[in-house]
Amino acid sequence: MPFKSLSSPDSQSPAASRLFLLQRVQPAMTGLIDGSLSTLAPIFAVALATHDPHYAFVAGLATAVGAGVSMAFSEGLSDDGELTGRGNPLARGAITGAGTFLGGIVHTLPFLLPGYQAALTVAIITVAVELVLLAWLRARFFATTFARSVASVTLGGVIIAAVSAGLGAAG
Repeated sequence: MPFKSLSSPDSQSPAASRLFLLQRVQPAMTGLIDGSLSTLAPIFAVALATHDPHYAFVAGLATAVGAGVSMAFSEGLSDDGELTGRGNPLARGAITGAGTFLGGIVHTLPFLLPGYQAALTVAIITVAVELVLLAWLRARFFATTFARSVASVTLGGVIIAAVSAGLGAAG
């Protein structure tokens, strides 16, 4: 069984564990991963193009909010939950949207630092910690190894970072 209970192993039936995984954990992970990865390109492209942490912060904030709202609507409107058992669309949308915003805002916050080099360094470290945390969460809840999770989450991050660097350097 992929889901490991957050409390005691016997506290939830397999069906309840599966529903919790499907209706709460999966939408949260979708949001966190999407927010973490999809906001990297605009934030770092702006940071690298302008060398101004304020502009990178504004771009990151706008991207995190826009992505959160978009993902909330996308998830909420994708399925009413009746056929698939994925649960209440409003709850799933809210969870996914909040996760997306959180995933995007965390590595935006370092750009509140006034110095470009310090902000960029802290943001890069933050992204690395985020990717490891996302990999750990995937391994914890989705019956995959930590190494496989790190590889899959990091691959997306590396591709996006390369695109960001290329766009930022060209700008």
